[in-house]
Amino acid sequence: MRLTSSLRFHRQNNKTFLGIFMILVLSCIPGRTNLCSNHSDTRSSLDSLDLEGYITFDDVHNASKDFGNRYQFPPLAILHPKSVSDISTVVRHILHLGSTSNLTVAARGHGHSLQGQALAHQGVVINMESLQNPDIKIYREKQPYVDVSGGELWINILKETLKHGLSPKSWTDYLHLTVGGTLSNAGISGQAFKHGPQINNVYQLEIVTGKGEVVTCSEKLNPELFHSVLGGLGQFGIITRARISLGPAPHMVKWIRVLYSNFSTFSSDQEHLISKKKGFDYVEGFVSINRTDLLNNWRSSFSPNDSTEASQFKSDGKTLYCLEAVKYFNKEEANSMNQETEKLLSELSYIPSTLFSSVVPYIEFLDRVHLGEIKLRAKGLWEVPHPWLNLLVPKSSIIEFATEVFNNILTSNNNGPILIYPVNQSKWNKQTSLITPSEDIFYLVAFLPSAVQNDLEHLLRQNQRVLNFCAEANMDVKQYLPHYETQREWRSHFGNRWETFAKMKHEYDPLAILAPGHRIFQNATQLYPIQLQ
Repeated sequence: MRLTSSLRFHRQNNKTFLGIFMILVLSCIPGRTNLCSNHSDTRSSLDSLDLEGYITFDDVHNASKDFGNRYQFPPLAILHPKSVSDISTVVRHILHLGSTSNLTVAARGHGHSLQGQALAHQGVVINMESLQNPDIKIYREKQPYVDVSGGELWINILKETLKHGLSPKSWTDYLHLTVGGTLSNAGISGQAFKHGPQINNVYQLEIVTGKGEVVTCSEKLNPELFHSVLGGLGQFGIITRARISLGPAPHMVKWIRVLYSNFSTFSSDQEHLISKKKGFDYVEGFVSINRTDLLNNWRSSFSPNDSTEASQFKSDGKTLYCLEAVKYFNKEEANSMNQETEKLLSELSYIPSTLFSSVVPYIEFLDRVHLGEIKLRAKGLWEVPHPWLNLLVPKSSIIEFATEVFNNILTSNNNGPILIYPVNQSKWNKQTSLITPSEDIFYLVAFLPSAVQNDLEHLLRQNQRVLNFCAEANMDVKQYLPHYETQREWRSHFGNRWETFAKMKHEYDPLAILAPGHRIFQNATQLYPIQLQ
């Protein structure tokens, strides 16, 4: 009996060994993924390229993850370019290797993608910050602009342009992001109702396509590529340079916060403010669910209009909505600014005891999120999973959305802020690749939690409940910074614009080399074996 069992065991082991052996042999056949070579041939070919910068194959840990901190996909190599020619050379080389190499390329700015979009598993990650040019060129024309590298940080652009009394008009809430990164998505913040997103404030781009070609494009020069790249999720080319519109920079801002207990009143007032020609320069808002001592927490940065009334206000157990608005001004304009602000506030229906305000320098307001980052880093709470969900919700659905999500699905927002504010799409360029709801006014709703106490699964389930509700209610909701697992979902996201998007991909990146982390085009999708959850 034992002999029979032993023979059977050895036969099974021999079959298993033979199976593994055959897999290894087959994997070495040209045209298949070569597990035997361990990428040595590819590494050698990349290492032999004549570059001004350099390529590294070790110490790829930081390029294996992103701000979302949920995925880890190590690249084969990291390119540290010193010129646009370096990027073009590497892309051309990978194109020449053909589809059998399985190499892909991801442009990485400050690594603030959320779902692995800036990663390239066993591919080449381009460290775009290496491309920064110390000479940020500012042109004081009738329509002033700044010419910058795609790897430049917005905070550096702000500091440099302020020296000339100028600044970009449209921002993101966080400035320590690269130009190429935000322009590949949209760049939306509280100024978007007035100036459109950042992609609406670009005059010209320099692009390295998926063919390795360096192309300059604008509204008049290669306009189809220009519009496709803006908001194009990196699918058609890598932004290596951008010419960005500038306007006069104010010295100071008056920063105001007020609370509402009724969402309908809150949203109506927000929509009223973004409709005014001479109103606030920035309008946002956020949701507070069952937060203790909310107004007391504001006192470190804001002053109450009536301290006694403010101290008597209780936020415990309530769902409240904060309207945040800003008025820009120069010091000599302080009196007229205060009069304009008082008039605007008199048109709103907020809770009177919750009026708080602060006057700060323009740069301090724009860079406000970075102060929070410094505090979180000091506590070890920055590099944690960030299961963020950003949605664009049409005006016609926002009350139904808010009623269900803020009253039933969410029980608190202690894990992080929930932003909510409307934008007026009539001022947006609809030729870009950015996908938005069809209505003129829609809301950005951003759930921005940090998973700090092993509650990642709970937060992911919560996100899915929100998405399921939107689908079941048949709302025309679109994801901003979108993430989908299948091409069917991507087709649904793009709707009738999918064919154009796919056509442009085939034209400018025929082997689907670029931006594989979005998982839009299947032949660019690698096997992503590790998911940190």
